[in-house]
Amino acid sequence: MTDPGALVRRLTHTALRAELRRGIAPWTGLAVVLTLLVPLWSKAPQWQGNWGDTQTQLRAATALLGGPLVAAAACWQGGREYRRRTAELLLSVPRGRLAQATTAAAPIALWAAAGYLLALGVVFAATAPYTGAGGPSLSVVVADLGCLLSIAVVGFVVGRLVRWRLIAPVLAAGLYVLLGAPGYMESDVRFLSPAEQYPLDGSVPVWWFAPALLAWTGGIAVTALLAYAARRRGLAVVPLAVAVTAGAVIAHTGTGLFRDDPAVRHRVCSAAAPGTPQLCVRAPDAPLLPRMSEALSGMFSRLEGVPGAPVRYVTPEFGPKNGEASLGHVVRGWGIARNELTDPHGYLANTAMTLVSRDCPEPRAEVVGKEAARVERTDDAVRSWLADEESLWFPDSRYLARLKDLPDAERKAWLGRYLATRKSCTPAEVPAL
Repeated sequence: MTDPGALVRRLTHTALRAELRRGIAPWTGLAVVLTLLVPLWSKAPQWQGNWGDTQTQLRAATALLGGPLVAAAACWQGGREYRRRTAELLLSVPRGRLAQATTAAAPIALWAAAGYLLALGVVFAATAPYTGAGGPSLSVVVADLGCLLSIAVVGFVVGRLVRWRLIAPVLAAGLYVLLGAPGYMESDVRFLSPAEQYPLDGSVPVWWFAPALLAWTGGIAVTALLAYAARRRGLAVVPLAVAVTAGAVIAHTGTGLFRDDPAVRHRVCSAAAPGTPQLCVRAPDAPLLPRMSEALSGMFSRLEGVPGAPVRYVTPEFGPKNGEASLGHVVRGWGIARNELTDPHGYLANTAMTLVSRDCPEPRAEVVGKEAARVERTDDAVRSWLADEESLWFPDSRYLARLKDLPDAERKAWLGRYLATRKSCTPAEVPAL
């Protein structure tokens, strides 16, 4: 005699295999891949070469673009029987309502997960050759994957409950707003949104990050599924309690969900060489050091032998100390693309500006005198000369000519006196050209 349980399981497996090969489920996987890769590829210079930026961009695309897409596909799948007017036939099959719902929703969720993982592999393969330190966070991958699966389940349940043909696009639009709106909040409640932009550049999640996010999003999905399809709907209280508890922990912790990543936060410096200052950057940007040294070589040659010239240049976040100066500020996508400086001359001019900029309060118009104007023109001339006249300013040609016409030894001595006052806000202390 055939075991009824075995028969039900065999029918379930057969139905699941059929659902995985037909309908909109395979197309959903392809759509997820394209939806993630097309916008990410258009912004490749902004994330390629930095694991934190890569996962930040991928996470945003997954939640804000992939999430509504998967919700709409699952919702359409959920309303299939009503559109075909075969819903009454479901009552005659041997499987229970929960098994039927799970079997029908699983193909969308599985294909969406496959699409995400394929896009993940492509994006990680694209950024890996350009990275200097650190690595991707598995916790973030698990949380994003769990978010897509949960959205698929909730979308399916909505499709089963709401018999309106336009519910799928309406659900997608509503979910987009629901996921994106918390990003404009200052409260830590915003961390409940799967689309929240986490500080992944230089930070890593705490060890319980993924379990908490899975309990939050997964708990909501399981609650919806059990409330709709379980024989004992009161069981939905259990996953609901888990979701509420996890959500409370996430909202209470806020930015504490992340800690500094020592592998990324420490600085890496170029090799010391006589007459050449060291350059120090964050570990992920270490591959940029040769390009930076090449771009700044002209300025370094002009400062060689100048008393008091910086012996080390560091990125602004490290806060230069005595004998150090700040490098020009550039970020990936704006000045850096695939470990190349997109505008070396602009980077040189930016670093020259940083070297001689004075952090002084803006004087009132009525107290600006000849001495203050002289210092301003002197600063502009030094910037332009250091940048080999690849400057963003229009210095007074007379001041620049005086600096260029000085004998080499006299110019070095004057620059030494000038650099000693580069942080001074007293015009009388700045040597005249």
